[in-house]
Amino acid sequence: MSILVGVTGGTGSGKTTIAQEICRTLGSDTAALVEQDSYYLDLGLRSFDERSGFNFDHPSAFDWKLLREQISDLKSGRPVLKPVYDFHTHTRTQQTVLVEPRLVVILEGILILADPDLRRMMDLKIFVDTDADVRLLRRLHRDIRERGRSLESVSGQYLGTVRPMHAEYIQPCVQHADIIVPEGGYNRKAVSVIVGGIRALLQVRASDAP
Repeated sequence: MSILVGVTGGTGSGKTTIAQEICRTLGSDTAALVEQDSYYLDLGLRSFDERSGFNFDHPSAFDWKLLREQISDLKSGRPVLKPVYDFHTHTRTQQTVLVEPRLVVILEGILILADPDLRRMMDLKIFVDTDADVRLLRRLHRDIRERGRSLESVSGQYLGTVRPMHAEYIQPCVQHADIIVPEGGYNRKAVSVIVGGIRALLQVRASDAP
């Protein structure tokens, strides 16, 4: 049974960088990364204007059933075909990505600790806690540079849904965390501590194996 590590935090908190650094440090033969962003619901049947105005920070935006099933499969040693989401069109593509099971599975996303079923599967829960102004700046840079968004659309979405959803659903998840990481991103000391904890869990798991 694989060890499942959940890494969460608000948009732009640096949780993705932390998760990637954990995987890189452990090595691709030991760790696999799964992003919750891949499991947004397919909005292809809606008009583009409806898709653009959708609340992507509410729990109802995600395909929880598929996410739980695929995480359960990975923990049990079965490979999965992870969906691919297109953030330009707000639709799920026809492509999939094969994710092979590893000793450690890192699940990263804004709302992964909001789901009790996922929390029960996790061996380690990490919350990346970063100031709101830093998170906003990071989101602006990311969405404009990587997702072709305008300043007006990003700021409107932030004020309309991102900020209120963070206060209502994401920040309260800090109570479920085993580790809180201040100022995410390249926090190498935090990554070192987390990786050490994961390796200790792996040793305990190996010693308990028949």
